[in-house]
Amino acid sequence: MVDVELSQPPFSLLDEEGRERIRSGVDLAYFDRDEIILETGQPGEFVFLIHKGEVAELDPTLPASSARIGLYTAGDLFGAISILNGKSRYRFQAEQETLCYLLPKALFQQLCRKYPDFNDFFRQTLAHKARLLTEKRAEGGVTMAGFMLAKVSECMRAPLMVEATTPIDQAVHTLNDSHADSLLVKSQEGVGMVTKTDLLNALVVKGLAQSTAVKDIAHFELVSVTPQQYLFEALVAMTRHKVARVTVVEDKEVTGVVELTDVLSYFSSRSYVISLQVEQADSLQALTEASRRTPELVKALMAQGVKLRFAMDLLAALNGRIMNKAWGFLIDERYHRDSCMMVMGSEGRGEQILKTDQDNGLILADDLEWPDVGEQMQALTDTLVELGYPPCPGNIMVCNPEWVGTVTQWKHNIAHWVAARDGESLMKLAILLDSHAVAGNAALLEQVRDELFERCARDEILLSYFARTALRFSTPLTLFGSLKKPQHGIDIKKGGIFTIVHGVRTMALERRIKATSTFERLDALVEDGRLKKRFAEDLGEALALFTELRLRQQLAQMDGEAEDRQPDRVVVQELSSLERDLLREALHIVKDFKQRLTHRYHLEYS
Repeated sequence: MVDVELSQPPFSLLDEEGRERIRSGVDLAYFDRDEIILETGQPGEFVFLIHKGEVAELDPTLPASSARIGLYTAGDLFGAISILNGKSRYRFQAEQETLCYLLPKALFQQLCRKYPDFNDFFRQTLAHKARLLTEKRAEGGVTMAGFMLAKVSECMRAPLMVEATTPIDQAVHTLNDSHADSLLVKSQEGVGMVTKTDLLNALVVKGLAQSTAVKDIAHFELVSVTPQQYLFEALVAMTRHKVARVTVVEDKEVTGVVELTDVLSYFSSRSYVISLQVEQADSLQALTEASRRTPELVKALMAQGVKLRFAMDLLAALNGRIMNKAWGFLIDERYHRDSCMMVMGSEGRGEQILKTDQDNGLILADDLEWPDVGEQMQALTDTLVELGYPPCPGNIMVCNPEWVGTVTQWKHNIAHWVAARDGESLMKLAILLDSHAVAGNAALLEQVRDELFERCARDEILLSYFARTALRFSTPLTLFGSLKKPQHGIDIKKGGIFTIVHGVRTMALERRIKATSTFERLDALVEDGRLKKRFAEDLGEALALFTELRLRQQLAQMDGEAEDRQPDRVVVQELSSLERDLLREALHIVKDFKQRLTHRYHLEYS
């Protein structure tokens, strides 16, 4: 029996019996340097698992200078696709003396038939394979099924419905009898809601009669989810819309209600109480204490295997609420309607997990008089620093008069940047394109962004200049398509994240897509017909993979590990075989995306 390491995917998708069959059925084979292990067109007879050495994947149809399309090292496997397809599409040749475990075709096929997940692994796209990393992170903590895959239907309450003409006193009795906190109100306007707080305020604060119909105090603009959505998404919706409950709608009918307390209880983790602490904060000190716990939340989300996109959504919603509450504590309410605070950059896209430098600005109504706006914005910047958001080195903050202006002034700025088309102007357009309102009147930001789209979306020359920036950094792949392996690591932000984010941002600008999240922009580009669904999914998964690898570095630095390493750099040699495989595939997707951008925006001539 051969002692072979089988703890990594795809072998971790087998049970112990399956792994034991592999140990009993494999042989160990030696291949000399430059020896062809599997030739193009040759029927697949083995799956090869490299124990020691390196194997090149070659396309003989290409010129010798570009024939090498992949490199496999210890822990990698190849040959499975040759068995599934009947013959090998490429040549596999030993780069140096190599030892491989040989898994016979018959045994491999038996395992594929018995273990569907094992079989699927070899047929999946990057989007599917990346889920294995998420599931692996969850080992030893709360499981994916118990946390990530919980559905709204598992936590919703049955709807408690009353007629619109129901008097307040009868509604109170109904709530008490049912031990509920809210009632749904059925009226010709649709379905509304009244809560215990609404009823109490109606009687005590407003002094309404007990006979007043509940329709007069009900809220009819409700936030809703579907029974099939993840419960985690319901939590994000509550945080983003500042509500403590959402309705559950199926086929246009309200079928239930989900309360915040139910969601937090279901997740039963103290980390998730942070969102509740933010909402309940009644002072800057209380808000600061809640805000400083967000790194704890990030660690819990990663440890429990939450999909990165959902983690981003929750953290973006939380950060937005923290800034909104800080604004409410500091800024006089009389200015709220005529001003809008916006966040930009990764915060505006909702793609920042850990708090980083501030990127924010302020839009004012044209007729607003605010004499001490400068002093107020300096106080807001200082408060955000206290809340854990460091100052922006580039001074893109509300305390900088350059990033504060009326709607008309912002439109003038856009016109100037579009005309200039230099590096700094294009950067400012990109920052503004990602802007998202966190406090005040969001309609002011919409006026500014509408101007941006109007001036840029049809300007082919500007779009070409804009897109060219996506090609600014090289993809960290060798000439032969394998991963570069510098000792100090590869820059995952420049080599992967930036190209996807800015390339997708350019396409969104051209198509007037108002979503700011890269993931939402990808969805919109698919719906618009500009991207194929599978390629968009792979771009999204590549971005999530890069972001997760970068986040892991940042968390290690927070814990006092890898202090001497830049957080954007990933050392390939420290990755598992699956991670290296996914990283290589993700970077090839980035390379493909660059070629598509080059063709679409005629960058080959620039």
